[in-house]
Amino acid sequence: MIGINIDITSTTIAVVDLRGNILAQDIIPTKDYPNVNNFIEVLSERVITLAENNGGYENLRSVGMCAPSANYLTGCIENAANMPWKGIVPLAAMLRDSIGLAVALGNDAHVTALGESAFGVAHGMENFIVVTMTGSGLGSCFFSNGVAHLGYDGFAGEFGHTCVEDGGRLCTCGRRGCLEEYVSTRGIIQTAREMLEACNTPSALRQLTELTVENIAACADQGDAMAKDVWKRTGEILGRALSNYASVINPEAIVLTGELVEYADKLWAAMEEAFLQNVFGNIRDKVKVVISTIDNHERNVLGASALAWKVKEYSLFK
Repeated sequence: MIGINIDITSTTIAVVDLRGNILAQDIIPTKDYPNVNNFIEVLSERVITLAENNGGYENLRSVGMCAPSANYLTGCIENAANMPWKGIVPLAAMLRDSIGLAVALGNDAHVTALGESAFGVAHGMENFIVVTMTGSGLGSCFFSNGVAHLGYDGFAGEFGHTCVEDGGRLCTCGRRGCLEEYVSTRGIIQTAREMLEACNTPSALRQLTELTVENIAACADQGDAMAKDVWKRTGEILGRALSNYASVINPEAIVLTGELVEYADKLWAAMEEAFLQNVFGNIRDKVKVVISTIDNHERNVLGASALAWKVKEYSLFK
C-alpha cells in the first residue's frame, strides 16, 4: 500500500508493507501548491514513481490518505481552516481518477486509530479511544466492537471541540471554551501567560524572551513552581475531559499520541488524579491510559496505509 500524510506545510508519501515497515518515502511541500489540481498532478507523479521503484506499480493495491478536516465517508476535505484549498475538495476521487487505483481518505485521528489498531499498542483491542495531542490541536477517534465509530456524517470524535469552560478562550472553530484551547501548544502557552499576568510571583518564565512549550517544560525541569503549575493545570483539564469520554464510551484503553506526549511526564500525575476522581466508578480501575509507541514521524503514513485496506480494491490496469 501507499500511505500519504498531508499537512499544512508538507505531504509525505510512503510505501508500506503488511507489517507496517516503511520501505521508501518522498516529500512534497504542500504550501507550494495553492491550486489543488496542480497538487494532485504532482502527487500522482510521485505516487507512480515511488511505486515503480519499490515493487512495481502493478503490485500496488490501494492508496490511503490522511488530511485535516478529511471525511472518510465522503472522501472529501471539508472546509479545512488551515489548508490552502477551501470549501469541499473531493481529494480521494481526484487522486483515484488520476492514478487509476482505489483511494481512501481520512482525518488525522481516524488514521491514527487505525494505525494503533494495526501496528501499535491497541493491536488486538476492540474497544479503545485514541487521542491525538498535537501542536495545532487535539483530536480523537474511538473503536467500538472492532470498528472505528465515525458518526452519522463522519465527524464523530471531535474531542478537542468539547466545551471545558463556559465562556472560556476563543477557539479557532469560533466557539469558546473548547478543550484544545487548553490542551495544545497554544493552550499551554496561553495558560502560562495568564498565570504570569495574574500575579507578581517570581518565575523563570518571566526571564524568557519567548514563551514556547519547550522552554516552559525546561523551566519545570529546573524546578520553577509556576512552570510546574502550568503543566499541572493542563493535566487536570485533560484528566477531567478524558474521564467524561471514558465514562460514555467504556473503553479498554485510552491511547495518547502526538507531539505533546513528549511532555506527558509533566502532566501525568495531575491528569491521572483528575481522571480517577471523575471517571464513572464501575470502570475506574479497568481503563488503561497508555502512551503510543509509534514514532510521531511515521504514525500518519502508517495509519493511512491501514486505511488503504478499508477501501474496496479498484484498478484500471488489472
